[in-house]
Amino acid sequence: MHHHRRITAVLLPATLLLVLGARPCAAAPRQHTAANHHHAAAATRHSGANPVAAHAHSNTVRPRTATSNHAAGPDLKSNSFYVLDEASQAVVLSKQADVATPIASITKLMTALVIVEAHQPMDEIITVTPEDRGETAKSSTSRLAFGTALSRSDLLHLALMSSENRAAHALGRTYPGGIAACVAAMNAKAKALGMNSAHFAEPTGLDTGNVASPEDLAKLVRAAGDHQIIQEYSTDPSYSVSVQRKQVEFHNTDALVRNPTWNILVQKTGYIAEAGRCLVLRAIVEGRSVIIVLLDSAGTYTRVADAQRVRQWLERQLGDGSHSNGRRGG
Repeated sequence: MHHHRRITAVLLPATLLLVLGARPCAAAPRQHTAANHHHAAAATRHSGANPVAAHAHSNTVRPRTATSNHAAGPDLKSNSFYVLDEASQAVVLSKQADVATPIASITKLMTALVIVEAHQPMDEIITVTPEDRGETAKSSTSRLAFGTALSRSDLLHLALMSSENRAAHALGRTYPGGIAACVAAMNAKAKALGMNSAHFAEPTGLDTGNVASPEDLAKLVRAAGDHQIIQEYSTDPSYSVSVQRKQVEFHNTDALVRNPTWNILVQKTGYIAEAGRCLVLRAIVEGRSVIIVLLDSAGTYTRVADAQRVRQWLERQLGDGSHSNGRRGG
């Protein structure tokens, strides 16, 4: 999967990006009707006005004089990446964007997408069983003991936020028709989204058969981010559930959600040895909705550092950096 076929780098000058992206970015839909008690808590955390629309109207993108530093682009350490300005649909940074590689737990975004769109009851209680070890149990750890009973909503929350593998597997196992039907739905959804390089083998991402290109993952991020519940759960810094009569606190695998200078709308991390460290996110940068896909980073902190480098580079391209992005809800 790591035999890369082609390297493509696209760096658009600021002036061209401004011409392409004159119109404001679209607001993501925010309908979510599940009546779970913690949904209300999540909604409280994210109670601010729609960030995409708000920033699109409050910030003005100002032209800057192009310099050699801007044209060079950021020095990213991820082996492949793809950065899309959603307002203009301009690809502003790209490397090996059409090469499919293992995507690890980025898979869980697709799992979440088909679970949400199946419209099963979010308050239905599901018990974690030994079957939820999955076929790749030797490479996975979990804090969800067998016999733990949680709502479908709780399992979705943990799968997206803390990348809980047993939670993701339990969601797939209880999908109408079971794991096989869930995986079939994931592949059908990928096809419908135009993710032509993508293939899914199971719902957790532990299997190296889950592959996609950075360009196709941007399509997944956009589709997943159109669901408010996926936005809320994937960006929640922490969440507690009852495991064998004890409250256990889980934390987000993406440190950026705890950084107040970022305005992240949806995110997911991933790691297995074959995929390296991966990160996808949709965020507001200089008033614009941007999708960032970073795959196959070697170091523990490389993907986060790369995301910071991309954001700083975009800020220099799109504005003077004098105004803050701010997080939702304050």
